[in-house]
Amino acid sequence: MEINKVNTHIIPVEFEYHAPTNLKDALELLSKHGAEARLLAGGTDLLVKMKQRLIEPKHIINVKKIDELKGIVEEDGLRMGAATKLRTIERSEVVKERFPLLGEAVRVIGSVQVRNMATVGGNLCNASPAADAAVALVALDAEARIIGPEGVRVVPMEAFFKGPGQTVLRPDELLTGISVPYLPEGTGTSFIKIGRTSLDIATINIGAVLVMEGGVVKDCRIALGAVAPTPIRVGKAEAFLRGKKLTDEVIGAAAEMVAGGIRPITDIRATAEYRREASKALTRDALTIAGKRSRRR
Repeated sequence: MEINKVNTHIIPVEFEYHAPTNLKDALELLSKHGAEARLLAGGTDLLVKMKQRLIEPKHIINVKKIDELKGIVEEDGLRMGAATKLRTIERSEVVKERFPLLGEAVRVIGSVQVRNMATVGGNLCNASPAADAAVALVALDAEARIIGPEGVRVVPMEAFFKGPGQTVLRPDELLTGISVPYLPEGTGTSFIKIGRTSLDIATINIGAVLVMEGGVVKDCRIALGAVAPTPIRVGKAEAFLRGKKLTDEVIGAAAEMVAGGIRPITDIRATAEYRREASKALTRDALTIAGKRSRRR
């Protein structure tokens, strides 16, 4: 057994370090070095993978000094720079008041120490099927803003992920920010996560958004993580709920549809059967909570 594969205090590969201070320079570096480069923002995923020799980049591009990639503003909704710290999002009054689903999801990512380092863009670009922020942003109908040599393009968050560890980003592109639309009046949301421990990644997680009008579901979105190769929405259950009163019977039927619409696997955290059964319980709880919260708005 090689010591470098078990001693995770060591980064066993040589690389060239770059620290651009603007997007133009960062894009030039990406265009020049392509697939041999990796972006560094918080480093909570990148450095672990490098220490375990899962990846061996020749160039590290630190984007922490690029001001355009940081911060939270209200502009036709919520706009976050990709290098915004998770802790900043967690503590944001705007997030707490107007986008509580995102706040709930971010609060359960790792520890406070991790959230003080990790960034929202890193959580998304790592493309874990279990990523809490990803599930929340898919449920919130968010969009990813991407820049590259050909300019800016906007991608729905649901389409941003292509598979475990894979996104739509090309080697010469970077994620600059995320936009989240405002929630309509009468909207209730909920985020629930199950993990082996409070600091573990999700065994399964769910984000629910319910727009209620006159006691009837006007619109809804249900997103789950760790039940498919990417965070997913369950369109069949969403379509079923629209136009119906949120009774226990209706919620139960939607939960069955969710269980039938996911593609879980068995891994070290849970069996596929457990995830399928857990998805029913989480769906019932998430919809019930979201329904109650919709009446408070």
